Amino acid sequence: MITFNKVTKLYQKEIVGVRDVSLTIDPGEFVSIVGQSGSGKTTMAKLIIAEERPTAGQMIIGDWDITDIAHRDIPFLRRQIGVVFQDFKLLPRKTVFENVAFALEVSGTTNEQIRIIVPQVLKIVGLETKADRFPHQLSGGEQQRVVIARSLVHRPKILVADEPTGNLDSINAQEIIDLLKRINSFGTTVVLVTHNREIVNTLRKRVITLDHGQVIADQKSGKYIL
Repeated sequence: MITFNKVTKLYQKEIVGVRDVSLTIDPGEFVSIVGQSGSGKTTMAKLIIAEERPTAGQMIIGDWDITDIAHRDIPFLRRQIGVVFQDFKLLPRKTVFENVAFALEVSGTTNEQIRIIVPQVLKIVGLETKADRFPHQLSGGEQQRVVIARSLVHRPKILVADEPTGNLDSINAQEIIDLLKRINSFGTTVVLVTHNREIVNTLRKRVITLDHGQVIADQKSGKYIL
């Protein structure tokens, strides 16, 4: 599903994002990518969604070699990959329903389809009764659930979550992780980028540990070792 083949990403002045990373994430896996600040976690997430491109090596998503993906093809890739970041980036003057619907509108989905899809994804994240609320009327955990709902509208095969609990307290953070586990149980591949040791250690899922841009551990059912 996701393959890094000797991938290196260098930024200006020879700053290393990741170096010589080779690994495969299989369909339906739940994988945590961990490491200290600057270890390359977010770079890996950005490479998967083609926000960054490798300096060397090969990136494959499914059967698609995205190493040199054309700019015009990136929207098609993103429809296969749901993305959740720490920053909610919700539109403050749109309701929950409208925020989720907006992701469909920009891809040309009809109003009839939007009226079907949005309630479905809101039900998955437990916000079906709050469709008419605005972001400021929601808790932080609820706002992140809206972001997750928005990421699910195209029924992605992969969900990349980069520090999705970073702005949340421990109770809301655990609820978001439980939701990601539920989404994973539907067959969606989940890639969780996090520095939260407690969450990683309770998941008992695969853990890839980075240090200075390199993979130093890849545990099938592991813990945060740093």
